[in-house]
Amino acid sequence: MRTNKEKLPIVSVSGTVWHPKGGERGRMTADGDVVWLQGTGGITYNAKIGDPCIGWVADHLEPGVSVRHKDDEFNQAFSILSCIGNEATVRSGDAKGEKGFVTGKHGGCEHLLIHFAQETLEKLNISDVISVKATGQGMEFLDYPEIKMRSMSPALLEKMNIYEENGKLKIGVAKIAPAKIMGSGIGSVTARGDYDITMFDEETVQEYGLSSLRFGDIVAITNADTRFGRTFKTGACTIGVIVHGDSKFAGHGPGVTTLITSSLPLIEPFIDEKANLAEYFLN
Repeated sequence: MRTNKEKLPIVSVSGTVWHPKGGERGRMTADGDVVWLQGTGGITYNAKIGDPCIGWVADHLEPGVSVRHKDDEFNQAFSILSCIGNEATVRSGDAKGEKGFVTGKHGGCEHLLIHFAQETLEKLNISDVISVKATGQGMEFLDYPEIKMRSMSPALLEKMNIYEENGKLKIGVAKIAPAKIMGSGIGSVTARGDYDITMFDEETVQEYGLSSLRFGDIVAITNADTRFGRTFKTGACTIGVIVHGDSKFAGHGPGVTTLITSSLPLIEPFIDEKANLAEYFLN
């Protein structure tokens, strides 16, 4: 597949390891209980890409390291320009010089999620500076102008199970979910952040096998057009990556950051159990 990747600039953007937030008041679950749970931010030592994203005693759990810039305007650039699969480097502290890669974008809190090896996690501290070699935003399929890419690095595209057939793109995914169960994040701009797969309808969860979703899974959302804002459209399809864990709160669940999308029926997903960032970058 021909792309314009040779025209993409590579720029340095940076942020710091971000402290988790907390509050005295609990939050009400979809079933009416009030709970106090680990939320977003910080360094998560025991949840990584390839691990299950369902069932944690947490809300929107972010695997690996959560990073953002303290200046909101600078963080917009950090969040938008960084793409899934971009190289990240620790620039300060005990882990200085260690490398990882971007695994997700979390909307609302506007965190960039980054994978580092376990030994690096043990050396990292809150407020350590991490830079990203940001590239990929604006990449295009030259022969498929109707198909858009968002937050896709050239490195990730090269590793995905994707090929052309009969004028369409066939793309391997770990799971397929219907747009009817997408929740928080609908309508928002798709160059940053994510939107959530709600998991409260057990029949749909079982039908699509969603209870075994993993951090880093490449997934397809059918009838979902996320070229500009996230919306429902019959015949559309979005390919994305699972970036954070599930939630007990109505309208929320595992988050999906857009990678490839079309409003026309030009994308045909097929099941590939190895469609996960851990398989692509760590094995």
